[in-house]
Amino acid sequence: MTSTESTLSTTAGAGDRRRWFALAIVMTAAFMDLVDVTIVNIAIPSIQRDAGASFSQIQWITAGYALAFAAGLITGGRLGDIHGRKHLFLLGVAGFTLASALCGFAANPEMLVASRILQGAMAALMVPQVLAIVHATFPAHERGKVFGLFGAIVGLGAVSGPLLGALLTEWNLFGLEWRPIFLINLPVGVAALVLGRRFITESKAPRALRLDLVGVALVTLGLLMLLYPLTRGRELGWPLWGYASMAGALVVFAVLVAYEKRKAVRDGSPLIELSLFRVKSFAAGIAVQTVFGVGLGIFFLVWTLYMQVGLGWSALRAGLTGVPFSLAVSTAAGMSVQKLVPRFGRKVLQAGALVMAAGVLLYIAESDRYGLDIAPWQMALPLVVMGVGMGLIVAPLTDAVLSQVPPEHSGSASGLINTVQQMGNALGLGLVSVVFFGEIGDRLTPEQVGPAFVHAFQHALGWVAAVLVAIFLLMFALPKRPAQHLEGTQDSEAAMGTEAAEERVLVS
Repeated sequence: MTSTESTLSTTAGAGDRRRWFALAIVMTAAFMDLVDVTIVNIAIPSIQRDAGASFSQIQWITAGYALAFAAGLITGGRLGDIHGRKHLFLLGVAGFTLASALCGFAANPEMLVASRILQGAMAALMVPQVLAIVHATFPAHERGKVFGLFGAIVGLGAVSGPLLGALLTEWNLFGLEWRPIFLINLPVGVAALVLGRRFITESKAPRALRLDLVGVALVTLGLLMLLYPLTRGRELGWPLWGYASMAGALVVFAVLVAYEKRKAVRDGSPLIELSLFRVKSFAAGIAVQTVFGVGLGIFFLVWTLYMQVGLGWSALRAGLTGVPFSLAVSTAAGMSVQKLVPRFGRKVLQAGALVMAAGVLLYIAESDRYGLDIAPWQMALPLVVMGVGMGLIVAPLTDAVLSQVPPEHSGSASGLINTVQQMGNALGLGLVSVVFFGEIGDRLTPEQVGPAFVHAFQHALGWVAAVLVAIFLLMFALPKRPAQHLEGTQDSEAAMGTEAAEERVLVS
């Protein structure tokens, strides 16, 4: 399908139900990836027992996926712009499903590590196409509703991964121990492939682009030099070469920017469209996404350690404790984009940052009040408050970042959004060594473990609250109202007629 046909299809698709089936398919794939990022952590003890994996191999089962995913996201997004988002999405789903099967049937830890790296690389092809397909398939006035659904999926994926991992591991289906956490992706992936071929409409950049191989090499090198030391730093004792590598990554990124500028002038096919950063909503949104990723990276890891190590809870109990958080995120995300942002704009996101910070402070107070005797129901209130705050941020933020991005660069922009999220998460995970483990002594008696972890959890959450205040301030750089809501309003007014439009302005 040509770009003109794709545009006509999108315009005519306002009454086409096929696009909602396409949305369900890409959202399911996104959910599969989100779950897969977190589901493994819960099953680590079972993997270590059953597969005989060393501590280093266990690290790489999680880190290998994250590194391959982050390093390939920008490239995956640009490949979608060039070769078609539907084509790359289906290729990524097929590869992700195959890699999941290899993980599930891994004969040894080495094969599992290699399969996880492949899984991360395939997710890097699949995930950037999700937002790009939404951007290309739905008219502007409907995207707010769609991104609200996307925010709900993010909330569900963030917490349901650990819960699902706990259930599958505890059930020990067919005596397979931890393997079902990967094999569950097979039927989902096959269904996404079959239905995706039928319902997703192809779209690509309206003019011919070529893959920037030098840009790919520089992006991959820079991200690996930055993320590898952050991922392995604590395990290796923060060696000097790690700091040198992270400093060198900044040099590589500077070279990348200079090269991409020349590439854009020479043939108009850079890997990273630097002109996107001249779009205020995109540049500001990317900054907020990065810092938000740092806060989430810190919180989710220390929260898991607090419950399972500090309080001694089972994986299942810890997973169930997160259900109120997940429900709050999903509910607030749907409301924020559909009802609140069109009326209050940027203030909704800023309110979300402050509400989430309030929930974090409330969690600190509850943890301090009840200590080791805290019960899951006593965590429910702070988790609901935090979830509401997060829901007010996640969906509108994606909406704001992409609202003014030209359609021909939606794949590249989606890849950048996901990449900075991963970079922020990796930085947050690296900071856990300082803000959490830095508060815990090296040699603790069994009686000291619980109180030490409770104290470290409260200390780390203080930093999370500070990050959220910083996000609140950064959000002043976002546009007061996402452009697509304004565009949607104009479209609706034209359809309703002048009288109805004036009436709606008065009501709002």
